Amino acid sequence: MQFEVWAPQADRVTLQCDGATRALERDPRREGWWTGEAEARDGTRYGFAVDDGPVLPDPRSRRQPDGPDGLSAVVDQGRYTWRTPWAGRPLQGAVLYELHVGTYTPDGTFDAAAERLDHLVELGVTHVELMPVCPFPGRHGWGYEGVSLWAVHEPYGGPEALKRFVDRAHERGLGVVLDVVHNHLGPSGNYLPAFGPYFTDRHQTPWGSAVNLDAPGSDEVRAYLLAGALAWLRDYRLDGLRLDAVHALKDTRACHFLEELSAAVDALAAEVGRPLFLIAESDLNDPRLITPREEGGLGLQAQWNDDFHHTLHTALTGESQGYYADFARDPLAALAKTLTGGYFHDGTYSSFRGRGHGRPLDRARVAAHRLLGYSQTHDQVGNRAQGDRLSATLSPGLLACAATLTLTAPFTPMLFMGEEWAAGTPWQFFTDHTDPELAEAVRRGRRREFAAHGWAEEDVPDPQDPATRDRSCLDWSEPEREPHARVLDWYRRLIALRHAQADLTDPDLADTKVAYDAVARWFGFRRGDVRVAVNLGKDPAEIPLGTRPVRVLAAWEPVEVPGADGVLRLPGESCVVLIQD
Repeated sequence: MQFEVWAPQADRVTLQCDGATRALERDPRREGWWTGEAEARDGTRYGFAVDDGPVLPDPRSRRQPDGPDGLSAVVDQGRYTWRTPWAGRPLQGAVLYELHVGTYTPDGTFDAAAERLDHLVELGVTHVELMPVCPFPGRHGWGYEGVSLWAVHEPYGGPEALKRFVDRAHERGLGVVLDVVHNHLGPSGNYLPAFGPYFTDRHQTPWGSAVNLDAPGSDEVRAYLLAGALAWLRDYRLDGLRLDAVHALKDTRACHFLEELSAAVDALAAEVGRPLFLIAESDLNDPRLITPREEGGLGLQAQWNDDFHHTLHTALTGESQGYYADFARDPLAALAKTLTGGYFHDGTYSSFRGRGHGRPLDRARVAAHRLLGYSQTHDQVGNRAQGDRLSATLSPGLLACAATLTLTAPFTPMLFMGEEWAAGTPWQFFTDHTDPELAEAVRRGRRREFAAHGWAEEDVPDPQDPATRDRSCLDWSEPEREPHARVLDWYRRLIALRHAQADLTDPDLADTKVAYDAVARWFGFRRGDVRVAVNLGKDPAEIPLGTRPVRVLAAWEPVEVPGADGVLRLPGESCVVLIQD
């Protein structure tokens, strides 16, 4: 078997394979590459030493059986026999479900999560979006401090278990999306700098020096990230990737890395004959991200839309701290603008940033499904001091309103695991760092951060305490009892309506017409023949619908269709979906 590694600044590179050590030779065809042959098979342990340094994992390792600090292992990708023929499932018309493998079940493995896939089929979602699964220190963590960007976290089950999960999801008609982190690597177990200029001081990010996308040596770094992304899609038959915090991908080259990646993924989709897509997390509000390449954009298929979340969150909770401030001034007006224009900040002044922010989205060029809408995500729940969900403070009726606005909006809806039954468990920030100094630094930093926002330090959960992770696991007995069962039924009904009513997946943002009363706290919108109304106030609301006849498709509380006066009388903290006959 041939082994290879990029180490452009090295004078000598050795391979340790199955206990034997041999020197590698420079590859005359590729600058900075070293190659050599050794006997190996699936599972063989190996690593590389640069200039007689310690033996380190392969930057392109496909498996780390002993964690980020151990030797790499050979993976025979042809060993797994796929059971399910799969033609793919596109993003348009999708309903996504964000899932963290380590807390979806108490066992925290791919196989245990696969046993709960029927729940998602019955719910009606179309795609599972897995949070990052690359190796990270210890057993439990969010996954955003991963290293070995081509490998699978061993405590989750490793490469074969991920394939079994994807296979079983496809067997049930579910697509699978994977969250990948290209903008930084974890501070622990990150050995890339020992091999070459994977990072550059030319740019700084919240995590330190930026990944090298435009400095000397960046051609190979870009190729490393591109090949890894394509390997996830090809070798694990994934349907798409979610790209973490792309605004932290600092790239001044004429062809941005994201444009290069989108072109490569489109080419792979044509090669394998099934749809593949990229979803970005970005706080730039820049529509060029999701504008096709042929029209001057970067060509990604979709992006998370935090503006929708922020408008909805402030309307439901009244919170106005931090980045919620601009949205909280007039939340229903902000919600109306976002539902019809895509972004709230489209060049407007952002008090949180102290400057203008965003750019208008051309509704004629960008379809609504290219924006993801959600009321909760791992970020928006887990980055609260106590990881409290909306269900911790809102009534079932207001939770139903949140679900209604999310699942009937023009955007591609996404749910965060457990929200569909108003989970009573929090989802807190937890780590399992094996380095005691790093563990203490994370613990102190977390408490200091929230103390600055008025929280008592003793009220901030210790991320290193195993109980913090355990509290964050879903309680699968909840969906069978009230009020959880009623909320779950409402989510199922709304998702079924979204699949059944073509107007609810109309890609034209301009076709959404809104009305609201900020004092009475009702909000309504029309999409084709479908009418949606929510009452966020405690008192009944009178909502003028006009005199054209309508019938109820779904109602949280019993309602009567408008009479001759055309007025819908909607109970407090309630919602309804109607259709015009």
